Amino acid sequence: MKFTEEHEWLRADGDLVAVGITEHAATALGDLVFLELPEAGTKVAKDDEVVVIESVKAASDILAPLDGEIVEVNVSLVDNPTLVNEDPTGAAWFFKMKLDNPSDMDDLLDEAAYKALLD
Repeated sequence: MKFTEEHEWLRADGDLVAVGITEHAATALGDLVFLELPEAGTKVAKDDEVVVIESVKAASDILAPLDGEIVEVNVSLVDNPTLVNEDPTGAAWFFKMKLDNPSDMDDLLDEAAYKALLD
């Protein structure tokens, strides 16, 4: 698993990468009440806004961590956004994407570097 400084996680799943937010981000946002996901087939560039999240505390955007194409979205989150609070690094992935350049993941933070960022 790799991490961004914006508190997103990426997990390779074959030739796809699942993307979600970390437990730290889910805790900071509080209870989620609304989630708007991108459509499958959407081409994104790093730092494009791809997910809109609203919680009892704040509204926030999730940015594309890398360049690629969204190939699948986790529609169960639309009906049950609180799943992000319950299982942020597991069942609550937001989308899966096919990266334009899979080696770009090498530039992201590993778990130790992400934990150091939080300290």
